[in-house]
Amino acid sequence: MDYIEYTDFAKVDFRIGEIVEAKKVEDSEKLIRMRVDFGQLGIKTVFSGIAKHYSPEELLNKKTVFVVNIKPRKIMGEESEAMIFAGESDDEKTISIMILDKDLSNGSKVF
Repeated sequence: MDYIEYTDFAKVDFRIGEIVEAKKVEDSEKLIRMRVDFGQLGIKTVFSGIAKHYSPEELLNKKTVFVVNIKPRKIMGEESEAMIFAGESDDEKTISIMILDKDLSNGSKVF
């Protein structure tokens, strides 16, 4: 395992986002395009390779954790402005997003 310093971890901005729109990306087996409400940070576009594990309908209105200060990158000609936080099984057959057990406001900081 490669250890990082706390100061490195502290640079990552985790926030609660509510998925307000989700669509499968045409011409891609893996990608879903989401619009995510981060409260005071606004609504951002997020692409994620989770389409084999979640349908767009399953994601709609879910609140989960995102990294919001990752450098945006172009995916399918559009900018992805954040990254969803998910776990993967040891055999890489299952991916799970982290669903909140209590309601937190969109844009709430995660620590």
